Amino acid sequence: MADERDYYEVLGVQKGASDDEIKKAFKKMARKYHPDLHPDDKEAGEKFREINKAYEVLSDPEKRQRYDQFGHAGVDPNYGGGGGFTGGGFGGGFDFDINDIFGSFFGGGGTSRRSNANAPRRGQDITTNANISFMEACEGKKHDIKVTRMETCPDCNGTGAANGSKPETCPDCHGTGTVKMTQRTPFGMISNTRSCRRCGGKGTINSNPCKKCGGTSRVKTTKTISLDIPAGIDDGQILRVSGKGDSGLNGGPAGDINVVISVRPHPLFSRSGSDVHCEIPVTYTQAVLGDELTVPTIDGNVKYKIPEGTQTGTVFRLKGKGIKRLRRSDRGDQYVKINIEVPKNLNKKQKELLQEYAKAMDEGIEEHYQKRKGFFDKLKDHFK
Repeated sequence: MADERDYYEVLGVQKGASDDEIKKAFKKMARKYHPDLHPDDKEAGEKFREINKAYEVLSDPEKRQRYDQFGHAGVDPNYGGGGGFTGGGFGGGFDFDINDIFGSFFGGGGTSRRSNANAPRRGQDITTNANISFMEACEGKKHDIKVTRMETCPDCNGTGAANGSKPETCPDCHGTGTVKMTQRTPFGMISNTRSCRRCGGKGTINSNPCKKCGGTSRVKTTKTISLDIPAGIDDGQILRVSGKGDSGLNGGPAGDINVVISVRPHPLFSRSGSDVHCEIPVTYTQAVLGDELTVPTIDGNVKYKIPEGTQTGTVFRLKGKGIKRLRRSDRGDQYVKINIEVPKNLNKKQKELLQEYAKAMDEGIEEHYQKRKGFFDKLKDHFK
């Protein structure tokens, strides 16, 4: 545990980071090192597991509080507590254990609290990625994902022992799951109680381990999970599939699967919350005279009439033509931005007609040009 990096450092955030900052950092790091993107990179896989472990602690308010107060020892279920201390070195001949001091301070009644290796333990959560299109995010879809997870060994039913055999009492700890080490120092006798290394704190060992799982009680399997992606899901959001993560130990519940949604961009549409945005090109003539346009939406094409004198950059709103709001029945809107196309490569006749148009405009709108002149005068004043 001494070699384990600080969880805040793992996610690249400050210790006082908000929940949103931690969540954003996790998404960024998870995408960067996801095993699906680096199938042959063992280092990326290790980093991904480290990132997931850090997020599991820092995203849980209770675990984060313990971690901030006690470090890794506060969130490690296998941590065996501190050390012992005797006062013999001071000439008093008394002997006590530091675990008892911790117990009296933190409500233990003078008794150290150590995790029970045989107690039910929840399985780890699994984080994976689902890549979908823009339209699939709008409409929702069934999506299959492959996950590799730890499952209870079917041969030994999670006991770790081969069929016909039973776990035996550990000869090192005599079934207690802990061993006590005592060492003489200049300050007296120091006692350190830790989990038994031989049995891993269980108090029992398997002299005839299960061949399938090697006595670990779980085996690694790859499963296909069917996922219901709801309409309105957005890029970066996380879907939780309860009870489909790693199986628990000693009868504990399974963890969950956290699916990070990645939405591929659309060539025409963009999104802001539940609203859809797009840009429509129109000709100069259409903008001047007005016209009925064919506007694409996520539900198909619709007709929309623009008025005479529509300016470039004008935005029209199509109410209710946006994306369904997640887990609601209403929808956002679609916003259509008008871009006027300036014609290129005009032929001789087209140029003559435009020149006639320009002359006609000069005859009747002297006031218009006076306004333009006033605008440019203001522009000169601005740059003085």
